[in-house]
Amino acid sequence: MPVLRLAIIIPCYNEEEVLPETSKRLSGLMEGMIGQSLISNDSYTLFVDDGSKDKTWSHIESLHHQNEHFRGLKLSRNFGHQNALLAGLFHADDADILISIDADLQDDPEAIPLMVEKYKSGYDIVYGVRDDRTKDTWFKRRTALGFYKLLSLMGIESVYNHADYRLMSRRAMDAFKDFGEVNLYLRGMVPMIGFRHTNVFYKRAERYAGVSKYNLRKMLSFAWNGISSLSIKPLHFVTFCGFFVFILSLVLTIYAFSAYLFFDTAHGWASTVIPIYFLGGIQLLCIGLIGEYVAKIYKEVKQRPRFIIEEHLK
Repeated sequence: MPVLRLAIIIPCYNEEEVLPETSKRLSGLMEGMIGQSLISNDSYTLFVDDGSKDKTWSHIESLHHQNEHFRGLKLSRNFGHQNALLAGLFHADDADILISIDADLQDDPEAIPLMVEKYKSGYDIVYGVRDDRTKDTWFKRRTALGFYKLLSLMGIESVYNHADYRLMSRRAMDAFKDFGEVNLYLRGMVPMIGFRHTNVFYKRAERYAGVSKYNLRKMLSFAWNGISSLSIKPLHFVTFCGFFVFILSLVLTIYAFSAYLFFDTAHGWASTVIPIYFLGGIQLLCIGLIGEYVAKIYKEVKQRPRFIIEEHLK
């Protein structure tokens, strides 16, 4: 097998504090892999600046001028992590294998050589999977577990404890380019490609510097986007609710008619208001779910660009 050109894709948003250490570690790692003939000398790391408001792009420019193995891609504004990652993957079209990893060094870069070895063993996709969640809070562990179970319940194929740390072959990446969705959830889309895949396990570290860009609101939004972008089962839930309410209304109608014929009836406030509240709540829930899907269709049919490139340092 010929020596492979590797591209490491790193989306960045306000990462000026961690970039010096990240670039240092990746530079040393890449030099070691080149020395072992694991990858070619023209391999590189591509930093994608997702509209940062700090000096992230200045750092990327400096790294590019100092080291030929560093490249930069600047987006015109903040498009979000998934779109920034996609932009980097699409613009690394000269690489044989692509590895995506976050800039915060929580995902262990030392797993990269093992990923490359797995690729050479015949795997097109290699998922980086954290081996435990002992460092997470109880709340984060339970919600993460619940989310993966919910994804499975919704019929979405996903890799447990995997984020966006993965290797993709050129063949897998070319196949992935046929996915034209605007609403992105890469963790659920990549398994849809198929091809041979495997896992590499690593220990997740604390963030080296800076602060996480994902607060609770963003994580919930990201989770809902993953479910609604890849599954129509919530719409099936709407159908089930409609069927359930229909059956319940038939039962209540029979009960009311029987009570009118055979018993003395006293019409009260509760028997009038409770069904109204119940039906109103079901209707609002169903309308809201349908509205979410209509909004996604609205975004898809506009076919707006998922990212816009302002500058590319090759």
